[in-house]
This record gives sequence, structure tokens and C-alpha cells, in this order.
Amino acid sequence: MQDHNPPSLSPLNPWFFYPFFAWVLIGGILLGNFDRRQLFETVNGHHSATLDTFMSALTHFGTGPIILLVLLLLMAVPKFRNWWFILTAVVCNTVPALVIQGLKALFNAPRPFEYFKSDSSWIHFSQSWGERLHHHSFPSGHSGAAFALYCMLALLLPARYRWLGLPLLLFSLLVGYSRLYLAAHFFADVYVGSILGTVLSTTFFWVMKSKIHHFYGPNEARMSVHEN
Repeated sequence: MQDHNPPSLSPLNPWFFYPFFAWVLIGGILLGNFDRRQLFETVNGHHSATLDTFMSALTHFGTGPIILLVLLLLMAVPKFRNWWFILTAVVCNTVPALVIQGLKALFNAPRPFEYFKSDSSWIHFSQSWGERLHHHSFPSGHSGAAFALYCMLALLLPARYRWLGLPLLLFSLLVGYSRLYLAAHFFADVYVGSILGTVLSTTFFWVMKSKIHHFYGPNEARMSVHEN
């Protein structure tokens, strides 16, 4: 049954966004001081059988089927069984994906195996991960998708659960880390993908939040922002 009451919406979640701003700063410093091979090899070159399995599973949390599953599971919560949530979820996750795919086609940047094709023997790769990727590296779609989804979830958290924004941010970073570990992307791909996913998801979340009165009465919409 659809819930006609609005979801509780937190203001900008500091538990997600303060660490995110730190990531943007630290990531920018790393990009400015190390070349792409150094940053890539730091992650891809430190591997183990356990990490191979863990990272290959973790990376799927930045894919469409898993994102769709998470959004469908959220609809089990009555507060999210409404058109405002459905449209917000679609916009916040679809727009970043479309923008990133457009940029991939525009830049057609080489992936690690293509960039180092003259000597790629040092790159760690397991055949169990599937086909080696060579093109459309920039920006990272998995990273953008993960940050878009988990940023949106952080913004949906009611005030007493805002602290969950931190594990959501850390989980997003792990998905990005998995893309380097699996030899699918460079650091810059993940870095820019994470920023695009977060900025676009946040922007369209607040656009939809400004339209919440079209889905609920104005009094209920105001209450949704302050409910604990």
C-alpha cells in the first residue's frame, strides 16, 4: 500500500559530506603529486587471493542490477512507497549514469591494459574477473553509480540515523577502490566519477525535494524536513 505521508528528509548529511569533501581534497593532492601508474600500481599491485574474491564481489555494488535491487528493497518501507521517492530515485541514479556514459563516449580514454599495452605483464588480473577492458575508462561508471546511490541514501536518512552516512561514504570509496584493484580504471577515473555521482545526485535530490509539495500537502512537506 502506498504511504501518503512524506519521508523524513535530513538536511545535508554531515556524516557523508564532510568525509566526502576530505576525499575530494586528498584525492586532488594525490593526483597532483603522483602519476597515473604510481596511483594505479599502489592499489592493483597489493593483492591477495582473499582480496581478489572480495573485490570482484564488491564491485557489483556499483552496477545497475544491484542498485535497482537496493531501491526496490527500500520500497518495502512504507514511507518510500510513493511517487516522490520513485521519481527521486530514478532521477538521482539515472542522470549521473547518463552523464558519465556520455563523457566515456566523448573522451574514449584508454583503460590500464590499453594504456600500458606495450608491457602490461605487471598488471594484476584474474581470468575469473571476466574480459579485460581496454576503452572508455574516463570517468568510472561504477564509482559514479555507487556515489550517486549511497549519497541519495545518506540524504534520505532521518536525523537520528544520519551517522550511517559515514559507512555509506566508506562503502562508496571501497567500490571505487575495487575498480583500480580489478585493473578496470585509473585513479582519476574513480575520482572524477565519485564527484560527478555525488554532485549530480545531490543536485537532483534537492530539485525533487523542492517539488515535494506537489506530491504531498504543503504542511506535510514542511514536516518531512524536520521529523526526527
